[in-house]
Amino acid sequence: MPPSPPPLPASPPPVPPDAWRAAAVALLNLSGLGLGYALLRRRLLVALCWAATGALLLFALPADADGVPGAALAGYAVLLSAAAVHGGFAGLRTRPVRPPRTPLALLLGVLLLAVPAGGALWYEDARDEAVEQALLGRLERADDLVAKSGRQAFTAAVSDYRTALEVYRDIAVDHSGSRAAGKVPGSLRTYYTTVGAAYGHQEYCEAVEPLKYLRTVPRTMPRERLGSLARWPDERLATSLYECGAERLAAGEADWVTRFGDLLDTFPRSGAAAEVVPAVDSAVKKAEKAVGGDEPCGAVERLRTLGTRIGDLSGAAGDADGGLAKIASRAGRSGDAGAYACGVDQYRDGDFGAAQETMEKFAADHRHHKNRGRAQKIAIAAEVARTLPAAGRKLPTTATGGSISVTVKNDSPDDITVLYTGPVTGSFTLKGCGGCKAYSLADTLFSGFRPCNDSGRHYPQRTIGLPVGTTYFVHKPNGDSTATPASDTARLRPGYLYTECAYSTQRLGSG
Repeated sequence: MPPSPPPLPASPPPVPPDAWRAAAVALLNLSGLGLGYALLRRRLLVALCWAATGALLLFALPADADGVPGAALAGYAVLLSAAAVHGGFAGLRTRPVRPPRTPLALLLGVLLLAVPAGGALWYEDARDEAVEQALLGRLERADDLVAKSGRQAFTAAVSDYRTALEVYRDIAVDHSGSRAAGKVPGSLRTYYTTVGAAYGHQEYCEAVEPLKYLRTVPRTMPRERLGSLARWPDERLATSLYECGAERLAAGEADWVTRFGDLLDTFPRSGAAAEVVPAVDSAVKKAEKAVGGDEPCGAVERLRTLGTRIGDLSGAAGDADGGLAKIASRAGRSGDAGAYACGVDQYRDGDFGAAQETMEKFAADHRHHKNRGRAQKIAIAAEVARTLPAAGRKLPTTATGGSISVTVKNDSPDDITVLYTGPVTGSFTLKGCGGCKAYSLADTLFSGFRPCNDSGRHYPQRTIGLPVGTTYFVHKPNGDSTATPASDTARLRPGYLYTECAYSTQRLGSG
């Protein structure tokens, strides 16, 4: 019988190792498409490569400013590396599907590396554009916020202004090469004009705080980014402080001192600062002129207030040449001197209590003033008119004496002051009558009641000469401000001698 054939081997004979084939498979797998596995007919592994690449594309597309998460990129890189290494080892001893053309496969693997490389470059460009669009969007929203804030009061909008400024700074400093950064200078110009819009509308008091805020912007935004805008608020703020201060000064409000003080402290060499002294000098002159007008008391009060406030400004602002201090002193002197006109006006208006107080103070403070004598007369007449209002119908003169003799006696134990006004005005004191006493109210009710009629008693007395006409008398005890003064109206005619008698009961009387 013929010999039997040799037995078949249990498995195909091993393929000799081929390093070039292994390299080709590894390179084909680095494309991310699993083509190396396809060459070896490893369909499941091909599918896994496609799934991993598809998952990465889901993460990456569309491209945005944040890019692909780092963990996803790291995971995909590990997977590609593992596929390349595993494919290399598998291709080392595995026969490919088609007749081996290793050089062609190797060349194809090298060429296909351009796919992930080109994709990465395209994605980076797309991401850069996404970043640009995101920055432009942030810039647009900040611009819109500024425009919206410009329609609100500054105090209500200042937080939004700060928010917008932070956006401008971030784009200009941290993304200086972006297209959005190129637009920041224009946005900043709009920002400044919007915040300082009140100045453009000549609303100077409302412009002060916004312009002060703009001077703080260089603390947030580098000066080289601001350029000329860094000095933009200075002249405008100086002008606003002056104009606001002048406006408040004219209105008689107190905060003009603060505005002028800020101006002199912050911009001492500015043209606006040079206008401060003339402005306050003009205000004092206007008040001095008003002393002779219809409201002298108001003018006097304004002069005194101006003197105090200008003095405060002088002390706070330095006042190197002393100009403010001189004006303050003049305002005070003019206010004191104008008190005479104020007292006259008070008297004419029937405010006799105020007129008396004003004229007494004027006389005490101005011992050498030409109007001191008449001020004393007006003070006396005002005090008489407080008890006898008819006495205040005419302003007293400085006339003295007269042809009619009037004797005033004191039948009271108290020292008294006698005040009189009419054609002439004056006053004198009489000492208390020794041995005299206050009469009871019942005594005064008897028809035979005659004070100052005891021939055996020496009554303190004084005789004065008065002109014809009506004279008003008031007698008041000295040292007792609670006692009610007594009064008398005497109509004096020629050819008579008149006697006034002062006595005291529960109140001081006259006969």
